[in-house]
Amino acid sequence: MREALSTVLDTLGDVSIAVSGGIDSLTLATIAVQRLGAGRAGIMHAVSPAVPPEATERVRMLADREGWDLQLIDAGEFSDPDYIANPLNRCFFCKGNLYGAITARTTRQVLSGTNLDDLGEYRPGLDAARNFSVRHPFVEAGIGKADVRRLAREAGLGDLSELPASPCLSSRVETSIAIDAATLAAVHRIETFLTQAISPKTVRCRIRRSGVVVELDPGSLQRTGDMGAVLREMLPEAHKGKKLTFEPYRNGSAFIGARP
Repeated sequence: MREALSTVLDTLGDVSIAVSGGIDSLTLATIAVQRLGAGRAGIMHAVSPAVPPEATERVRMLADREGWDLQLIDAGEFSDPDYIANPLNRCFFCKGNLYGAITARTTRQVLSGTNLDDLGEYRPGLDAARNFSVRHPFVEAGIGKADVRRLAREAGLGDLSELPASPCLSSRVETSIAIDAATLAAVHRIETFLTQAISPKTVRCRIRRSGVVVELDPGSLQRTGDMGAVLREMLPEAHKGKKLTFEPYRNGSAFIGARP
């Protein structure tokens, strides 16, 4: 598995790796720098209202520890009205801005941490990657999510190898509700508060037309008590008057089909 990935990396020349702070891209960056050296594998991380601050801190920490050549950039998606409108294919515009910002800063081959399991889902960001000739070494090496976690452990990432999936904060906002930084910051505040208060296995704060929905794993739903009023105070004024409810976690429940 590691040998197959190394074989792919060896064919790519100098590379620039888009690192979000999730385990896939962190693992790819770690192994690429170990294999190619920091001089041949640059790391790009976009700082954005849609990226949880702890993800950026994770990237900074590993960059310091592993000796990465790290560039923090603004991908500019919050200046893109197509992204802000939050259409069904929002990720196309997000990744288009990201890869556009990276290719404007380097002539190296751009890489992503996409793995085989990602190909079975609707991911318009992959169309944007294709437009910028982005390569996906995990896919080319036949590596899926479980393999990525195994590689992370072997590469010395320790507990990070079990880092749970955490899509960008914009994924919490129902399709075609406009994205704004204040709402994303509130989503993050609520999720962080609940993580510290009741240690859920999974937590998502969804912004929907019907109101604000906090999704939790079944065990954690029993421990929310009267937290609704506390959580509502964490919302911006535009959402404080909306109904706030708790529901079981459903993957991608804010993502709905295009409306007429």
